[in-house]
Amino acid sequence: MARVHKNIEINAPVEKVFSYIEDPKNDTEWITNMVEVNDVTGSGVGKHFNWVWNMAGIKFKGESTYTEDIPNKRIAFISKGGIDAKWDFKFESKKNVTILDLDIEYSIPVPVLGKLAEKMILKHNERDADMALGNLKDRLES
Repeated sequence: MARVHKNIEINAPVEKVFSYIEDPKNDTEWITNMVEVNDVTGSGVGKHFNWVWNMAGIKFKGESTYTEDIPNKRIAFISKGGIDAKWDFKFESKKNVTILDLDIEYSIPVPVLGKLAEKMILKHNERDADMALGNLKDRLES
């Protein structure tokens, strides 16, 4: 599995950052590759949603289910379908600043490997993760 690990400081209270990330409907606003999120059901552990993801110009459909949801501390979910992945968000509060740690383990789908070399895709996904966290920071600090 491939892995992306990033962290960022966001000048916003942890409650605001956690609440925003906890709602999958917000994903299309800050995650550049997230094309669509729908059918969000449940809350906390077991929350479930469907998604459409764009990787290297190829759209993949899948679903995600929350495996951890500890208010203002941690969100984790697994994704299955077009791209299998494990997402793990950890939140740390320092006054009105949130330190967000994001760890993603994912498989690169076979159609993408046929189109581009794996090393190039990994580098592209690293840039996309940086851009997504920058988008999140901009949205939550304004």
